[in-house]
Amino acid sequence: MRTSDSRRASIFLERGVTTTAKRDEARRRTRVFSCAMAIVAAGLGVMFVGATLPTPLYPIYRSSFDFGKLTLTLIYAIYVLGNLAALLVFGRLSDQIGRRLVILPAVGIGALSVVAFLFADGVGWLLAARVLSGLATGLASGAATAWIAELQPEHDRAIAAVTASGANFIGLAVGSLLAGTLADLAPWPLRLSYIVYLGLLLAVGVAVVFPPETVESRAHRWTDLALRPRLGVPVGIRLSFMSPAATAFATFALIGFYAALIPSVLAESLHQSRPLVSGAIVFELFVVATATTVLTGHVASRKAMLGGLALLPPALALLIGVEVKRSMVLLVAAAAVSGVAAALGYRGSLEVVNRISPADQRSEVVSSYLFAVYAGNSLPVIGIGMLSGMVSSAVAHVIFAVVIAALAAVAFFVGVKYAREY
Repeated sequence: MRTSDSRRASIFLERGVTTTAKRDEARRRTRVFSCAMAIVAAGLGVMFVGATLPTPLYPIYRSSFDFGKLTLTLIYAIYVLGNLAALLVFGRLSDQIGRRLVILPAVGIGALSVVAFLFADGVGWLLAARVLSGLATGLASGAATAWIAELQPEHDRAIAAVTASGANFIGLAVGSLLAGTLADLAPWPLRLSYIVYLGLLLAVGVAVVFPPETVESRAHRWTDLALRPRLGVPVGIRLSFMSPAATAFATFALIGFYAALIPSVLAESLHQSRPLVSGAIVFELFVVATATTVLTGHVASRKAMLGGLALLPPALALLIGVEVKRSMVLLVAAAAVSGVAAALGYRGSLEVVNRISPADQRSEVVSSYLFAVYAGNSLPVIGIGMLSGMVSSAVAHVIFAVVIAALAAVAFFVGVKYAREY
């Protein structure tokens, strides 16, 4: 009996040791993947810094290179050409060759855009720099977002989505504040922020070497790659797709207004031309958006989308009030409301699209949604620039506000009717 009891005790001890070892290994793996996810998220945030870095500098570029508002809006909007190239041609590339092998070239392209900004002595350089910046961000965002989801230790897609969108908004916030602060308080206003950003990009290039690759089956020859653009929305979900697509268009039209035109509004209506002030306003917008994304992660996707749409008209009304009343207080309030609307509209509409998309066509449907995002971020801003050549800037902004508010209202009612189950 004693021998039998001894054997049982030995078996229980071995099992206990094995269980403890497995638990320790699981904890170690969780720590490793959490750290890796944080590295990739930080890298994603740094890539988005480049998108708003020029925003506070646009008035300085206008006076230095002598161009008008239409050219300014084209310089801003041409960024989307790089985004679209990344989406349509290289959108599936990281699924085929791995996340790291897409992000590293994206960092390199981002560095090339910085070099173009550093040597810019005319509009042509700025256009080239913005296209390269858009291509770099577009390449990195798709690969990094997928990488974050795969590195999330519990495979919680909600946490991964909040992490990725939070990194996106934080990067956009930092870019505007960094450039505005350095342009206002340090020498070389059109150079120093890009030098600092180049250092951040180099750090990202080193850091992304460390997270584990999550794509196991990879193509080894370029001839095996599928790069043909794929866009489409199945007939059965087109009515349900209309509301999130319109939400994305309207939301990013508002974001585009801030990123491209707030420095002009400040200079013309509030007689405030300091880069630090315009950088701080854009920073406020995206910080509020980041906080809203984190704090409302539990809100259902449909409710978030409709809430974002409901807040767009008040946000637009406050923007018009800024120009009528010439009030900095109203601008601060407008940026805060816009940040909440942007966060709810973007996160909610994207989640609705993910939910309604058939599993075998999700990539095509999400790509179609992102097309609406990029169109919203560019076309209305170009329209404002063209209108400003025919009427005053204030009238152009009122027309913009009315059109976007009307689109938001249509999207809201379509969403109530056709996105009922999501």
